[in-house]
Amino acid sequence: MEMHSTFTHSRFCYKLDQPHCTGGVMLGRPKPGDTEDDLLRYQDRFLASGGDPGVQVIRRPDKRRGEPGTRTPAGETELGATRDIVSMDELPEQPPSLTPAPPQKKSRFRSDRVRFEKDDPAERLDREDPHLTAVLSRIIERDTSAVPVSFPAFTGAPFPKVFHRSEVKDQQASVPPGRRSIFAQNIATRTASAVSEPSQNDASAGITGQRLAPPLSEKMQSHQTDSNPSIGAPLRGAAPRLVSGQGLGGPGGLTAARQIHLENEALLRGMSKAEILQEQGRLLAQLDPRLVSFVKSKKSKDVSGPARSQEDRGTEGQMDTQTEPTLSDTEEGPIDMDSETEGRDKESEPPVTVEDLPVKPQEGWVHMNQLEPEKLEWIKDLPRPRKRGTRQAMQARFDFSGSLIPPDADLPPHLGLHHHGEEPQLAGYSLQELFHLSRSQVTQQRSLALTTLARILRKARSSHFASSLRGSVLSTLLDAGLLFLLRFSLDDSVGGVMSAAVHALWALLVAPDDEECLDSTFSWLQGSTTFPLLPSEKPEEEEEEEEEEGVKEAEEKREERRADYDIARTDLIKALLKMQVLARLRYILEVVRPGPRVVQDVLEVLIRIARHSGTSASQVLDSPRLMQTVLSEFLPCSWTPHPLGPPGGPLTLETTHGLPVATAMKLVRVLACSGRHACARLFNSLGLRERLSRYLALEPQDLLLEPHEAVRLSTEALRLWSIAAGYGQTCDLYRELYPILVRALQCVPSLVAPRGPVEPLHTLSVHRAEALITLLTNITLTAGSQEELQREQTRNPESDAPPPPPVEWSHVTGLRPFLLGSLKSCVEVLSDPLLREGAQRLSAAILLYLGSFYTQLPAQSSFQPVQSLQEMESLSSEVLEPLLSHQAVRSMMSELRSCSALCNPNSCSTGPESIPSLPSLSCCGGKPVLSLAGSQSPFPFMTGLCYLLHAMASTHRGLAGKFSPLLVSEPVIGYLRCCCEATPPLSLSCGWLLRHEYQLQYLLLKLAARLIPVHAAVSQHASLYHQVAMAMLPRLLPGSEHLAHDLLSTLTFNPDFIPEGRCGGPEAADLNQLLHLKESHSDPSHNPTSQLDPSPSSSLGALLREAYSHLPSLRGCYLTHLSQLEPLVRRSRESYLGCTPSVQTQLLPPLSGPALPSDWPFLPLVTLYECAGQAESRGCAVETLPPASVESAVCCLQWVLVLEHWREGGGKAVTPAVKLCRLACLFLCGSDLFLEPPVQRYGWAVLRSLCSPPQQATLDLGFPGSPPPGLASFQDLYSALLAQFEAVSFGDPLFGCFLLLPLQRRFSAELRLAVFGEHVGLLRSLGVTLAQLPVPLQLFTSPPEDSLSLLQLYFRALVTGALRRAWCPVLYAVAIAHLNTFLFSQEPAPQKVDTARRGLLRKTYFLTDEVLRTHLLLFKLPRVDSALGFEMYEQLPPIRDKRLNTVLGRDRAEGGRNGGAV
Repeated sequence: MEMHSTFTHSRFCYKLDQPHCTGGVMLGRPKPGDTEDDLLRYQDRFLASGGDPGVQVIRRPDKRRGEPGTRTPAGETELGATRDIVSMDELPEQPPSLTPAPPQKKSRFRSDRVRFEKDDPAERLDREDPHLTAVLSRIIERDTSAVPVSFPAFTGAPFPKVFHRSEVKDQQASVPPGRRSIFAQNIATRTASAVSEPSQNDASAGITGQRLAPPLSEKMQSHQTDSNPSIGAPLRGAAPRLVSGQGLGGPGGLTAARQIHLENEALLRGMSKAEILQEQGRLLAQLDPRLVSFVKSKKSKDVSGPARSQEDRGTEGQMDTQTEPTLSDTEEGPIDMDSETEGRDKESEPPVTVEDLPVKPQEGWVHMNQLEPEKLEWIKDLPRPRKRGTRQAMQARFDFSGSLIPPDADLPPHLGLHHHGEEPQLAGYSLQELFHLSRSQVTQQRSLALTTLARILRKARSSHFASSLRGSVLSTLLDAGLLFLLRFSLDDSVGGVMSAAVHALWALLVAPDDEECLDSTFSWLQGSTTFPLLPSEKPEEEEEEEEEEGVKEAEEKREERRADYDIARTDLIKALLKMQVLARLRYILEVVRPGPRVVQDVLEVLIRIARHSGTSASQVLDSPRLMQTVLSEFLPCSWTPHPLGPPGGPLTLETTHGLPVATAMKLVRVLACSGRHACARLFNSLGLRERLSRYLALEPQDLLLEPHEAVRLSTEALRLWSIAAGYGQTCDLYRELYPILVRALQCVPSLVAPRGPVEPLHTLSVHRAEALITLLTNITLTAGSQEELQREQTRNPESDAPPPPPVEWSHVTGLRPFLLGSLKSCVEVLSDPLLREGAQRLSAAILLYLGSFYTQLPAQSSFQPVQSLQEMESLSSEVLEPLLSHQAVRSMMSELRSCSALCNPNSCSTGPESIPSLPSLSCCGGKPVLSLAGSQSPFPFMTGLCYLLHAMASTHRGLAGKFSPLLVSEPVIGYLRCCCEATPPLSLSCGWLLRHEYQLQYLLLKLAARLIPVHAAVSQHASLYHQVAMAMLPRLLPGSEHLAHDLLSTLTFNPDFIPEGRCGGPEAADLNQLLHLKESHSDPSHNPTSQLDPSPSSSLGALLREAYSHLPSLRGCYLTHLSQLEPLVRRSRESYLGCTPSVQTQLLPPLSGPALPSDWPFLPLVTLYECAGQAESRGCAVETLPPASVESAVCCLQWVLVLEHWREGGGKAVTPAVKLCRLACLFLCGSDLFLEPPVQRYGWAVLRSLCSPPQQATLDLGFPGSPPPGLASFQDLYSALLAQFEAVSFGDPLFGCFLLLPLQRRFSAELRLAVFGEHVGLLRSLGVTLAQLPVPLQLFTSPPEDSLSLLQLYFRALVTGALRRAWCPVLYAVAIAHLNTFLFSQEPAPQKVDTARRGLLRKTYFLTDEVLRTHLLLFKLPRVDSALGFEMYEQLPPIRDKRLNTVLGRDRAEGGRNGGAV
């Protein structure tokens, strides 16, 4: 039997085998006396026998590495593995880009884990295999060349003496402990003691503990002598205190520093006290106060010697008084979230002693015999916060309610606001600390952080921090990744954390005040239509144009490639949808089943997502099981009532699952607004019809719900039905629920004038009645289109027209008496201040219903004209005429201007926390009572009244004259004048309000269009109404294309609204032109523009008279060029006129710009230019244009001329620079269009108006706002004009004048360089005379030109003959004027300019062209009435002659020194 013995060591197991025979030969073992030769002989014998060794090395498997035989991290097996041999030569100098973390403990079960096929081996290797360069990287030795070397002291002992820290205990006070360990402090103490001992051998290297002063410190040390009587005495310090000499380098650096210090002392001894004080003041005025504080702090730490004398301390105190700013001299800066605390506060804190510790160490405590106070500092009491006298902003801190904590607030610690952060003495949490706390492993801390962030967001969106914080809280949080933090927190498995994340997401996305404003305007005219809340800014990659084919597929692929962070920067809602937030919200509602508050937050978040766009609403509707869960859990058909809280109190239910929720009904309503197909899907596929009948069949008090919730649920159900009726859907329910609706209508008068005290639910009941009347209005509009659709279906059964609705006109005729009685009740209580608000809201809805009724009435087969007209007359005499003279209505008229968003743009400005990626209506805090969206706004009532008056006047024209008091009232006229002068901003916060204001103005204009021809008092304000129309056209927003088209068709080109054409306007224009000519002849600086075209037919009055007679042709021309807007106009008309079966969506187009371009009067010219450009891009040369193009250009010029002279350019929408750019299209759209005689006549007239002094004063070719659409810069347009002039102008003076206007001195020199540089050849044909120049010549010659390169080009063009007076008299005079001023200028200039000036003057003197030489030297000043364009001296003035002789003499002197050559 074979015997074995084993022993273990570390991780290896050694196994010893007993000796055995190999091949019959017993192998010997080494003996104690054997030599090395014997051992080698034994080894050779054993190896030759081929036997097994007596000892085997067995590797014990490591539990952390797995079982034997598994692969090690290096890739080999444990048994029999050979270790890798690493070659240092193959290592790279730099570590890899991603240095892995230190290796962690590996599980022994790691080999049994599941591996996926998609796991990339290369990525796994980079992640799990630590590269050797993570440990061994490039090693760079520290530079020790400037470190002084000192030899240790010689002793008789063989080794240095070992010291104990108790031996140097008494020496620790001389070395500042700082934050070092006890051992380090002891070493520093011994080193300082050794250095301070005098030594003769290392005098130059042993002064490391001393300080050296550079010259700057020399000046700073002069402060010490300010209060010293013996100011000239030598300084007490033998060495500088502030700076050590280590940085000088070399062994002699310290000696040199010491020598400099001694020289400084000698210099100070030789200065008087006054000189020292003067130098001190100069230094303090130049140096940074922080540098002075730093020098003082360094000077106060004198560790190289004993304490300073009392005189030094007094002197330093005097310097402190002079340099340190006091608290009264500074002001507390605003609190900043990115600021840093001051380090000087920490340095100035006294060191912690044992007495400061709340727990005193006792005898017997282990390792407490010698304390380290700086390490025990954290257990002492916090210091009181103090107000800092600093101009620097401080870090913002918040409490758990989201409120901002003042930096000097002294809050008790039991509030839990103190923590171990960067500033433990300050209470509260910064945003960074809250982010850090939200990632804690403790559930309560995560929930607390998210809840606090939600409250901060809520207060930030309410502008609570606008005056306290610098910067935007929302932008800071979103840039830090708040959206992703909330999305990750939604996936938390802990219910509290998930609920807090939902609430924070609600606080970020939802604006309750915006929703309240949208609900309050739902019953206004077109109040159910809203703009999508889309961001206005698009990412750069989306702005690039693509081909029409495959645009949608390319855009989808581009969106898929974009990272979530990039999407979140431009659109938060789109980023959330991409991060699958809908699926998570469905899981929370369906599986987690949270409490009522979380359910409410989730539903409101879904509403905000649905308002984003139609696409987002479709995603909410298509999300699996989301809407099914909402309808089944929060809009059930049957439910069991839960116990409620006290009456009138808040909802105290433990769960809302299984109960109807008004917010869920609102979510369905917002989804229905996205389109008629979504609405039909909700009612037909998701069973919403049965739920709607269930909730409306009973009164709110019978729904077995909390009273407020029941009324809100009924109101939202009526609004949802109103949206469906706006599409012509679900009208069959009207016949089923007709008795219930009539019973509700009968209760409206009791709401208007309650018999008893006003109930708490009165406001909600009024909103419910408003929604009911809006529903009946849409059903009436739908019934009005039934006969027309029925006739269309009978005439063409296969047409694409929608089917006729199931409700007929006879079904709604019985509603008018009920609503008319309610209107009379509302009028009676309008004078009561307590009931006015509710009566005003209800009367506005009733007026809209009556207006819709009378709009549809004439189109019905049952229309009886006589009876209907009598009813209208009765309504007018009994209700409307008394209403117009009512004191409450007159008060509303006077409030129009103060409540207008157009006249008060600040009332709808964006808030400080508005961010582009999350647009809102900026209604935070609610709208004021007297504002356009306020509770007492006059706009809904006035709009409803004008809508009814317009409908009745359209049917009964004899009633129009009775409504004239409204149009001629002073408040309305003043309001319209203010609207003409306003410049509203284009933003979502203003756009949704301005829509309603523009509707009121449109209705007023339509009433005026009926009254101006027949009523003299209204016709006196015809010009004002036309100005309102012209100002409103470029302001109308997307969705109002029908209003723009109707104004252009009926009012804009209506001669009745332009009384100047028939009341002496042309004659006044001719008279004004004659007066201007007289002024021009009396003032030589102005040009006699009568020489432009002296023919009588081209007078301004004749042109205006001709244009006025062609107004119908102008109307047809502009409507033809606006034909591309026909689809938008049709969609808008269907919505405004109530063609409900044809309405596709209640969402307006995105608010990307106005419905019409601001420069629409130039639209025919722009269209011609685009057509010419498209033809040239296809390779077709545009030689001549068809006659229709000439007519379009003439019509455009005629209308522009009318606007310029009778409407002041059409308002402020078009700047003179934009007008110049658009008129330039006249010369670029063809080769001969501008040569046509009518174009020439009207072109000259428009040019004169554009060159008037008011227009020229505001002409700015730099486009301070933004360039007009289609134009990158004016430089590009001007280059195209220059090329076109060279090619086809034939020297046309009109074209030449357009080229000369941008060459004025005040405009960019690049334009003039383009003429005299690249296009100098056109100077031969630019023959505009001085008499034809439409602007004064002084605008070209003053101020003097300062561009040296342009002056040299002027000189070259004159000398070479490219610029001659016979060819281009205007620019010839301009060049002569600028060169003369430059040549004889006496102002100092750089050497380069002066050299060029002398060179040009010398060249001018030696010119061979005597005429040019005389003009350049003898020029006096520009003068238009002169034959040359300027006056000349008879001989050089003395100062110029002296200048010329000086230059020529200096040149001769320099030439003599250089050999006499000149």
